[in-house]
Amino acid sequence: MKLFRKLSPARIITLGFATVILTGACILMLPISVRDGQTLRFVDALFTATSAVCVTGLVVVDTYTVYTPFGQMIVALLIQIGGLGVTSVGVGFILAMRKKIDLKGRLIIRESMNLNSGKGMVGLVRSILLTTLCFESVGVILNFIVFSGDYPLPRAIGMSIFHSIATFNNAGFDIIGGMVNLIPYQKDVLLNLSTAGLILCGGIGFLVIQDIRKNRRWRKLQLHSKVVITVTLGLTVGGTLLLKLTQPGISWLGALFQSITSRTAGFATYSLGGFTHAALLVLCLLMFVGASPGSTGGGIKTSTVFVLLHSIKEAASQKPATAFHYRISRNAYYKASVVAALGVIVVGIGVFLMTIFEPRIPLSDVVFEIISAFSTTGLSTGITPDLSNASKILEICMMFTGRLGALTIVSLWTFRPEGNAMYPEGNIIVG
Repeated sequence: MKLFRKLSPARIITLGFATVILTGACILMLPISVRDGQTLRFVDALFTATSAVCVTGLVVVDTYTVYTPFGQMIVALLIQIGGLGVTSVGVGFILAMRKKIDLKGRLIIRESMNLNSGKGMVGLVRSILLTTLCFESVGVILNFIVFSGDYPLPRAIGMSIFHSIATFNNAGFDIIGGMVNLIPYQKDVLLNLSTAGLILCGGIGFLVIQDIRKNRRWRKLQLHSKVVITVTLGLTVGGTLLLKLTQPGISWLGALFQSITSRTAGFATYSLGGFTHAALLVLCLLMFVGASPGSTGGGIKTSTVFVLLHSIKEAASQKPATAFHYRISRNAYYKASVVAALGVIVVGIGVFLMTIFEPRIPLSDVVFEIISAFSTTGLSTGITPDLSNASKILEICMMFTGRLGALTIVSLWTFRPEGNAMYPEGNIIVG
């Protein structure tokens, strides 16, 4: 307990995620989790557990074929814990037992949700749990309308629950079987739109949902909410148009769905292995941006891109950049630059290592796979099941880094400097 109190919030969160992943992998290795006649190696169980907790959706074994209903339930539980966040789940249990959250606990909540203030955090956690329950319940009903027409009642219910959890938490897992994802439902308007709607709701972030529910009018929304909604709409519309232009044969429904799901959800209604390089590049850009802060998704986040674009505008015009009648803080510029730079560095290292581990795989597929893992998206051109153990471990590290955030991972190795010495400011010529 003393050691726990000495750990920084970032280290506690990291340790919590790692513990859940390892526990999940061990449970998935049990005979009750694996179907008769199927063999499961620990590296594949660890990959599945990491992909679930990090709400990614990349798979090396088919979830329906390999895992029993119990194993599938464990995968869904891991997705739920990963989407809500280990901290939120833990706080939920504490609140259920009617115990108070101490100062250390509040600092951990603040760190895990990227909050600027510690006000109202317990209430926020309650709101997150209730919001998740409401959205996923609606998702179950809509999914059941579709799946009940194709599967027996027990399986249709199970698929509806699993798909709703995976969708709202932006994890591209499915239990249809055959590793076909949602391709059989390529033309099903209800499933496409309901899935896309849940992905968007899970991806804009709980803070934005709470703000919309509380204020309801655009002019009353907080700056953060306006930024997230604006960028989300821009990426959705822009991605849809670009995919329609660059991928021959894709429908408007398919382009819209892939534009939304590529921003960290990982569901696919088309085989991405047949996409043009231009279309894959569009998907890579959308994946790298990802969802929004405080959401179930990954990527460098929509608000980061918004701030970076405004920093470029300010540098070019030599005038302070404003957004929605607010001036953007210097701290926001600094943090956005660091997050984006770390994202590029991590992806670059990942691509370099995988090209060494998998020399026969085309570079375009490697880049797509690494960005998908880092952004916790889960889309793939089809190379994931055939990766070597070294590449699987690399992707596990990429997914873990992407879920926690590269900045959080880097902060694990920072220490308090001794003394308060101030050095003179030096001049460095940039650009």
